[in-house]
Amino acid sequence: MKSAYDVVIIGGAAIGSATAFFLTRQAGFDGSVLVIEKDPGYTRCSTTLSMASIRQQFSTPANILASAFGVEFIKSAIFEFGDHGDVGFKENGYLILATAAGEATLRGNHEVQTNLGADNVLLSPDEITRRFPWMSAEGLALGCLGLSGEGWFDPHALLNLYITEAKAGGVEYVNAEATGFEISNGNITGVCLADGNTIGCGAVVNASGIRAAHVAGWAGIEMPVEPRKRIVYVFDCREKDTITDGPLFFDTNGVYCRAEGAFFLCGYSPTGEDDPECDDFDITYEWFEDLIWPTLAARVPAFEAIKVVNAWAGHYAYNTLDQNALLGPLEQAPNLYFANGFSGHGIQQSPAVGRGIAELITSGCFGSLDLSALSVDRLVKGRRVLETAIY
Repeated sequence: MKSAYDVVIIGGAAIGSATAFFLTRQAGFDGSVLVIEKDPGYTRCSTTLSMASIRQQFSTPANILASAFGVEFIKSAIFEFGDHGDVGFKENGYLILATAAGEATLRGNHEVQTNLGADNVLLSPDEITRRFPWMSAEGLALGCLGLSGEGWFDPHALLNLYITEAKAGGVEYVNAEATGFEISNGNITGVCLADGNTIGCGAVVNASGIRAAHVAGWAGIEMPVEPRKRIVYVFDCREKDTITDGPLFFDTNGVYCRAEGAFFLCGYSPTGEDDPECDDFDITYEWFEDLIWPTLAARVPAFEAIKVVNAWAGHYAYNTLDQNALLGPLEQAPNLYFANGFSGHGIQQSPAVGRGIAELITSGCFGSLDLSALSVDRLVKGRRVLETAIY
């Protein structure tokens, strides 16, 4: 490890390593890059504990286009990088379900998505049951199904791809903990480490996930990002052979489910006082017993008889302002680049965000894809991004 680098990235999971990877691909950039990661096994990061799903069923153009590029990157990776580019993409789609109260929103979102090239279709209740005879359409007014460009993948494989290719491009990784900044005239001049060393830098990327607000605080910046716990339950179903070609479906109350090998994954994102700031990994089963299982059994009769076989907890880096990414620098610290607050969308947006932050660092603007709607400067301008498809 050298004493100084052109770019220092705090956090080496999906966002940080994607940024490092795309920096090595930026035309004209031959600078040095260091990634600081305190958990080199990535055992507790949001990336590896996520459901690793990707969809274009958003309402905000920037989110739709970011995921579209993510799909393009994931599907082409095996051709560009060989075997280690295979991230196990299962292109089974998302199925978003709506009652009459949510029908207009789903139709409006579908129009925005298809105008931007998303390949999805609206389904009536009868069409839902014809396509998925194992599913009940009771209480539904409409569904929206992604026909292509949506599904899920192996988060470990995507992260390993970023890291392998970043290192091949000259990026260095260090197992260390960042503890603060050295600042001169508003610019970050060094990143302090827990071992007492300080690494000089030309630019810094805050890709620290649920610790984003803590890191921003070293520069005197308030960042509205908190850890929010999300539990994924794994269950077996006695009649699983009857459930074929299943998408990842979201019921009208936010309960979700998809297949995973011989089993199924399910969960729910709570709201309000049921969703406090939380960074522990404790597993509780009340949501499963009181909400998730009854919802699944009503929607899929075969799920009346299921058995939980495992569960795990991870965290959203939750943006309390508007649940959308906060990207780029602020005037008070112009060489500190934020890539935070993804609120559950980070791994699917990591290709687009990694490329976008790399472009900001090297050219001062987004180039390939305009992500300016997600700029962090909305914190000081009092602007929110209204995304109606948050799950």
